[in-house]
Amino acid sequence: MLAVLLVLFSASCTDYLDKAPESTVSGDDAFKNFKNFQGFTEELYNCIPDFVNRYWTNSFNWGEDEIISEICNWHFGYKVDQGDFWGWQTEFDGWQSGWLNINSAAPDGNRFNKDLWKNGWYAINKANLGIANLDKLTEATQEEKDLIAGQLYFFRAWFQFELMQYFGGLPYIDQVLPSDQKLTLPRPHYQECAAKAEADFRKAADLLPINWDNTTAGKATLGNNDLRINKIMALGYLGKNDLWAASPLMNLESTGSRTYNADWAKKAADAFAELLNLVESGQTQYSLVDFANYGSIFYTTNQGWKIPGSTEAIFRSPRYGTNISIWRQAASYLPKLISIQGDGPRFIPTANYVNYYGMANGLPLDDPNSGFDKTHPWKGRDPRFYNDIIYDGEKVVQGSISPDANRYAQLYTGGIYRSTADVSSGSRTGYMLIKLVPRICNDFDNGWSYGTAVYMIVPWLRLADVYLMYAEAAANGYGGATGKSPAYSKTAADAINVIRDRAGVAHVDGKFLGTTDAFMSEVRRERAVELSYEGHRFNDLRRWLLLTEYPYTIKTSQEFDRVGTQNNDDPTQNQVANFREVTILSRNFSDKHYWLPLKKADVSMYSGFQQNPGW
Repeated sequence: MLAVLLVLFSASCTDYLDKAPESTVSGDDAFKNFKNFQGFTEELYNCIPDFVNRYWTNSFNWGEDEIISEICNWHFGYKVDQGDFWGWQTEFDGWQSGWLNINSAAPDGNRFNKDLWKNGWYAINKANLGIANLDKLTEATQEEKDLIAGQLYFFRAWFQFELMQYFGGLPYIDQVLPSDQKLTLPRPHYQECAAKAEADFRKAADLLPINWDNTTAGKATLGNNDLRINKIMALGYLGKNDLWAASPLMNLESTGSRTYNADWAKKAADAFAELLNLVESGQTQYSLVDFANYGSIFYTTNQGWKIPGSTEAIFRSPRYGTNISIWRQAASYLPKLISIQGDGPRFIPTANYVNYYGMANGLPLDDPNSGFDKTHPWKGRDPRFYNDIIYDGEKVVQGSISPDANRYAQLYTGGIYRSTADVSSGSRTGYMLIKLVPRICNDFDNGWSYGTAVYMIVPWLRLADVYLMYAEAAANGYGGATGKSPAYSKTAADAINVIRDRAGVAHVDGKFLGTTDAFMSEVRRERAVELSYEGHRFNDLRRWLLLTEYPYTIKTSQEFDRVGTQNNDDPTQNQVANFREVTILSRNFSDKHYWLPLKKADVSMYSGFQQNPGW
């Protein structure tokens, strides 16, 4: 073999750079027709990170919502708790920041090559290259031209938006940068960037169809167009971009005011109104999933690795593999006792966050009329509590387990589902998370076997989020709980109640409708519950200027003792004693923590691109 290789090498060493003339594609050919230009554009989809499945295990809940095993200090979520925001970078041992930054990035089908920083800038440049060559798309119908342009404008804005929400105002790259000239682009304020993203999202919304299946070009991929960028995605992010620009943090960075910017909030509400009118009139493929099928938003089973999301997910990552999230990520929500992946990290819901799940009567736990009883703390709660959270006494393992008592969660103080000296083994807080995976995902029910085809993904944007963002935007743009966009029939409070109706929770109580501040307390709590553990909380706390404020800086456990005989059929009836909350971690944040630090190599390129304050 060695001899053959030497002969081949010596025969080809002088011409190995030669290539067939037909392998060269001219710029005109690459962009001249829809098929070629769409092939160019498709690569942009492969730049979207899958923040759930980027690595074997991934942390993406960095607010006060989740606590990570102390032994797993390489996860960015752990570093956030320590105030080490440099940890998002691989240069600072941030390899487990995963989808934010990795050592190398490539827009291919390998999930390990997905990061927001490198792929984001790559995608922005590629979108600009495509936009610069739109005039070469000559062999195409107007529909085909609109589809190409709409995708390019969307992706340029989407990647810019995702970057600037973490780092603040960044140069909005809207042209192909010359490679032979020195960079001199200064950092604008956040709202200046948002205005450009707004224009791009608006262009995309005007150019794109609601459903590619209903277009002539989309017939070639009929039934496989769910992930293709459409008008609803563009309108959703148009509103989100404007609401973020209206939010106190972004308004402070841009104008010096710590309040909402009403003008930006009105524009956000109007964009969401446009989207919701289309949905509620039946003109789209989107609708809220029935609560009985709520899990279909986040996982599928026995459906050939079908991407979850059902009718509610609006924007999702492509699927980069199978049996990846369940093999390790799902195991990270369960104690070592029932998890086959016993040595991995544990992502545990904090007790202080679980407290946001109020009562079925719609009131928060601390309201004097809520009916919350510390001797029966699992009784009468918001139905989403029972869907999302495993609490003490609840049946966990459905099949055979020995001893049989272990099939029921023992999360009381000293219970075997709780952490012991090995802080990676179980729950540190008295709760476990079950929202994102089916209950069969444990070693005994064998839910993570290949045959079950369990696939988990969390959407970047779903319809329930749009309703909640509309409520926030309408309240702060159009005058409180009864405020509404002129283009939509529902008030801010109505939008919240749509989501509560789906879950079977009573409407927002009248005591919260009198002032905007009172109503916003319920908006924030509703976002905490409905969007729990989907990667939203960290950015919500930041944009609300609450990240540094107590009680959002603490993480707690709930300690209690069991009393009497356990009711295995209805654990909500179980009685406890000595119910108390204990702070297990306090986060020492300052104003600098509202923005992530930029890479030192980048802020050293030229004087106009400065570091974020405090870093």
